[in-house]
Amino acid sequence: MKLFLKEHALLIVVQIIQFFVILSIYFLDGYPRLLPALYAVFLGFFFLGGYLIYHYYSRRLFYKRLSNELESLDQSLQKTEQTPISEALDHLLKNQYMHYQEQIKRLESRQAEHLKFMDQWVHQMKTPISVIELIAQNLDEPDSSSIREETDRMKTGLNTILYMARLRTIEQDFHIKPVNLTKLVSEVNRENKRFYIRNQVYPNLSQEKDGVTVETDEKWLFFILSQLINNAVKYSKGKGKTINISIYEKAGEAILEVKDYGVGIPETDKRRVFDPFYTGENGRKFRESTGMGLYLAKEAIEHLGHRIELESKVGEGSTFRIIFTATQNLTSV
Repeated sequence: MKLFLKEHALLIVVQIIQFFVILSIYFLDGYPRLLPALYAVFLGFFFLGGYLIYHYYSRRLFYKRLSNELESLDQSLQKTEQTPISEALDHLLKNQYMHYQEQIKRLESRQAEHLKFMDQWVHQMKTPISVIELIAQNLDEPDSSSIREETDRMKTGLNTILYMARLRTIEQDFHIKPVNLTKLVSEVNRENKRFYIRNQVYPNLSQEKDGVTVETDEKWLFFILSQLINNAVKYSKGKGKTINISIYEKAGEAILEVKDYGVGIPETDKRRVFDPFYTGENGRKFRESTGMGLYLAKEAIEHLGHRIELESKVGEGSTFRIIFTATQNLTSV
């Protein structure tokens, strides 16, 4: 109704001015009886009102469509009353919809090509890195350890790039299946063995019972846990000697917890640690921070339907919890 009145406001104003001019002409010309003129004005308003009412109700769906926002792109194909202006709008929106769909297909094709290229490039880079590691084994210390330390950093960076590219199509990259958390933690610890030794920070696994199994994507959970452990070790170096990895159940939910005793996260940074490229105060002290690890971890966790919690106190350390819902906790089912 508001849009209709705005569109016809000028017409109504012009009609009122026109009727006022007619009455003025009658009055200035000396006509003693203005009653016929007033009757004519009344008839003019009557026909104007009838026209406006008919025009509104014959096009009310059209005006309602223009006034409400589209909840989805497919709603642009909906039709209204078959009047010339509504048909023209339907035709315009349909053409725009088809044009938009073509652009989306082109962008998706380019994105798929980019993802394929990144995937191939990362795997190609892993081969020379493995060769460098083999060569480093034959070198004397400390050269051998230094080279392997750098290759580990390169591997971490390449994996981050790969998962960052896959995040765009994460829904198609999932493979949900039962995953034993104890086994997964052991695999992550084995993968990061040299990282622990190099930083002199070691994991301590505790669990209430063996065999806690959850429904998730093993590959993505491996990456998420690796990111949390990597941060825990990095920010504990020189301050804490251990990180605690705990597996337990609470209120039917399974919880995977990573706790460190490092520098902790300042209160001002807690709200933004999951933002992309945000490194915060600690990131300025630890130059290796990219600000992408926790962002990717949180995005993947949300897509998997899990939750993540953070507790931290400056100087005492941080605790990250991955929470699997009661329906995802197969141990309690």
